[in-house]
Amino acid sequence: MPAVSKGDGMRGLAVFISDIRNCKSKEAEIKRINKELANIRSKFKGDKALDGYSKKKYVCKLLFIFLLGHDIDFGHMEAVNLLSSNKYTEKQIGYLFISVLVNSNSELIRLINNGIKNDLASRNPTFMCLALHCIANVGSREMAEAFAGEIPRILVAGDTMDSVKQSAALCLLRLHKASPDVVLMGEWTSRVVHLLNDQHMGVVTAAISLITCLSQKNPDEFKSCVPLAVSRLSRIVSSASTDLQDYTYYFVPAPWLSCKLLRLLQCYPPPEDGAVKGRLVECLETILNKAQEPPKSKKVQHSNAKNAILFEAISLIIHYDSEPNLLVRACNQLGQFLQHRETNLRYLALESMCTLASSEFSHEAVKTHIETVINALKTERDVSVRQRAADLLYAMCDRSNAKQIVAEMLSYLETADYSIREEMVLKVAILAEKYAVDYSWYVDTILNLIRIAGDYVSEEVWYRVIQIVINRDDVQGYAAKTVFEALQAPACHENMVKVGGYILGEFGNLIAGDPRSSPLVQFNLLHSKFHLCSVPSRALLLSAYIKFINLFPETKPTIQEVLRSDSQIRNSDVELQQRAVEYLKLSSIASTDVLATVLEEMPPFPERESSILAKLKKKKGPGAVSVSDLEEAKGEGGALNGSGDRGADAAATSNSATLSPSADLLGLRSAAPVAPGTGSLLVDVFPEAGPASAPAVSEDGFLRHLDLPPESSDSLLVEAPGESDFEDPALPLPESDDLLYKFVCKNNGVLFENQLLQIGTKSEYRQNLGRMYLFFGNKTSVQFSNFTTSITCPGDLQTQLNMQTKPVEPLVDGGAQVQQVLNIECLSDFSDAPLLNIMFRYGGAQQNLTLKLPVTINKFFQPTEMSSQDFFQRWKQLSLPQQEAQKIFKANHSMDTDVIKTKLLGLGPALLEDVDPNPENFVCAGVIQTKGQQIGCLLRLEPNAQAQMFRLTLRSSKDTVSVHLCHLLAEQF
Repeated sequence: MPAVSKGDGMRGLAVFISDIRNCKSKEAEIKRINKELANIRSKFKGDKALDGYSKKKYVCKLLFIFLLGHDIDFGHMEAVNLLSSNKYTEKQIGYLFISVLVNSNSELIRLINNGIKNDLASRNPTFMCLALHCIANVGSREMAEAFAGEIPRILVAGDTMDSVKQSAALCLLRLHKASPDVVLMGEWTSRVVHLLNDQHMGVVTAAISLITCLSQKNPDEFKSCVPLAVSRLSRIVSSASTDLQDYTYYFVPAPWLSCKLLRLLQCYPPPEDGAVKGRLVECLETILNKAQEPPKSKKVQHSNAKNAILFEAISLIIHYDSEPNLLVRACNQLGQFLQHRETNLRYLALESMCTLASSEFSHEAVKTHIETVINALKTERDVSVRQRAADLLYAMCDRSNAKQIVAEMLSYLETADYSIREEMVLKVAILAEKYAVDYSWYVDTILNLIRIAGDYVSEEVWYRVIQIVINRDDVQGYAAKTVFEALQAPACHENMVKVGGYILGEFGNLIAGDPRSSPLVQFNLLHSKFHLCSVPSRALLLSAYIKFINLFPETKPTIQEVLRSDSQIRNSDVELQQRAVEYLKLSSIASTDVLATVLEEMPPFPERESSILAKLKKKKGPGAVSVSDLEEAKGEGGALNGSGDRGADAAATSNSATLSPSADLLGLRSAAPVAPGTGSLLVDVFPEAGPASAPAVSEDGFLRHLDLPPESSDSLLVEAPGESDFEDPALPLPESDDLLYKFVCKNNGVLFENQLLQIGTKSEYRQNLGRMYLFFGNKTSVQFSNFTTSITCPGDLQTQLNMQTKPVEPLVDGGAQVQQVLNIECLSDFSDAPLLNIMFRYGGAQQNLTLKLPVTINKFFQPTEMSSQDFFQRWKQLSLPQQEAQKIFKANHSMDTDVIKTKLLGLGPALLEDVDPNPENFVCAGVIQTKGQQIGCLLRLEPNAQAQMFRLTLRSSKDTVSVHLCHLLAEQF
């Protein structure tokens, strides 16, 4: 940068600043500023031949006044005029004024852009840097559009100076973040990537920031950067501190560049090239080795730089999750930091180990540090570190250490910070449920949890206790005894009263034989808590009282007296008053048999996904270490019956029960029910209302009252037969195609219905795998016999789809239903649909019908988000005639925007907002996942409301897919 000469000191500016500082009051300051503004305005208006020095001085004064907080409404044109000066100081002040005071909507932008273009074309490196800095500081869309083509050329030009390249790279990064759809690399991609080989380390550092940002948006386009990044990292890691003297920071060679390189590599999977991968592993091993070496300096800057590289390297090792040796070494290195005197290092070590605990290679190594982590939970002063310690205990928990970890977390709860108690309660409840060796320990743990932190025990937690106790006969007596003892405490939390009221009302008879817990003792104990409870809890206790009358007739007079009291039948709360009156009347007029029928024991609850785990996931904000998500990665079986161990299928770890080998294979988190005791207990009896809780059927549909029946855990899957397995399969019904099209954009509903039979379907898909539930409902009062179903894949479909089914029950009673599970694997793209054949006897007559199953290629869509720039770039790449299918057709349904959006989302791809220049058009992007390949698809739907017409255009990397999708979707509109 040119030196500032003595003549450029601007004495007038120094005097003005001195005057402002010497002002004794705000009024004096404003008076002096107004005087100066009047002087500057008169100079700008009166003296047309004002020299560059004077313009610069007055513009500087205006800038200083603006920085003091005063509005400036003139002088902009004079600042723009300074851009044409050949003096560095004058040009610099002009750019500075523009960067600070000119907004992106200013009318002067065109003049400014012209001045910038002149400086960029001047080949003067100082002027070019000033121009690039101004573009980056303003960063408006108009500037991006004006210079998006020019700056990449400057960046990759061979004659551009290194300082200008640095500025150009950072300027491009700023414009890309502000307007990603405008800044396109295109033809410059490979040359920008090769900047990683530049000899100047400053250029590499600036370029890698740009490449990392671009790689996050378009990883495929910049994947060639991986070997170059590994090569550059290897050179830095293997160099001595004296080799890179200008870029060595406290004996650490190029720490910032090393961190950026490691972060760039985290955008990609492990390198496929064996040589590149070996070189990268060698780099990571070297970084881990250097972390063990004695420090070369005692200064904190040295350790900070060294540890920054180490933690980025560990993040890369965790990201790859494919090198057992590196994972274990990383874990051991982090373990050394757990007792470091620096709080930040302890926090980062705990946070990284949370992620390491999810890897099958390093889970055991993480567990060796359990005592240190427990000690951190007890003794750490910083609450954030204690919270990370709790997260790590949760992540490292398995069946071998569950009791120890739950006990320590319960102990910590008594003194835990109020801000993390609710999350701690949820974690304890989940671990106790997931890894309990028997139900009595689980009940003890949850009741202890309520005793210690009752205020933070949400409804989901005590709901789960009740569900499990009701669903398990072998724990009901123990639960009743335990909760009875817990209620005897003088200070008893209301949640404990709720649990006690529910359990004793259902199973109090199991402990009534002991004089110490006789029926009247139980009732008096519950009623002693009544006046301390809120209205909902009192309502629950009244229900328990009427249950007592059914269980223990001898308590009837006492309970009726309570119900008859003025405090109940004249209660100010309508709910309590109504319950008291109705229960009193019921106990008075109903016979013993009627009472027993009305108040019979609660049936076992159907099991669904755990709302406790869902609540914990909801509590974890973006950016936090989401230890609840580790459930998907930890290979632990989660059943209380003791089944499962490390390395079990991920599906067994999920929050739904595993029904069969196919469920393990598919790994889909299905909410399909399971008989109590046959699977994971991480399920929910009180789910939030939502479309996923039951098959989506019309309000008057036959399936609306029917729950999914429990599956037999030992039933075997059979392969769906091919066409050759049946000599004369019935032809599909004429309306089969229409029924099929109904399910192109939805997964649940009634597939077929006549006077005898209703067939409902509910399905879900993940990548190239799917699971479908078929529900066959008998609408008559007569039993169906010899009920059989078969799935056939005609023609080439046998090699395109792999389908497995379970045999269906041969007898279907009148008014009942049976369920069949289908597991589907997409091997390659297909256009035909599998056939479902149903045969049964009704009234002595054989019934036979064949339908097309609603399995279409779009079910295997994975939505893909992309920017406008990426979309149209990819659109142009798919420009071969055979890759496009287009259809213009008349609208058969409403052209309502919301309806169209719903159908497009139901189709499967991502609906991209603000991508098409015409806001009336709809564009979508997705990838169809098959076992053999991934097929990228782009869709553009152009409605013409006046003509009631649509133009649908589909482009994909496979021509048959484009044609078939276009045909399917056109039928929906």
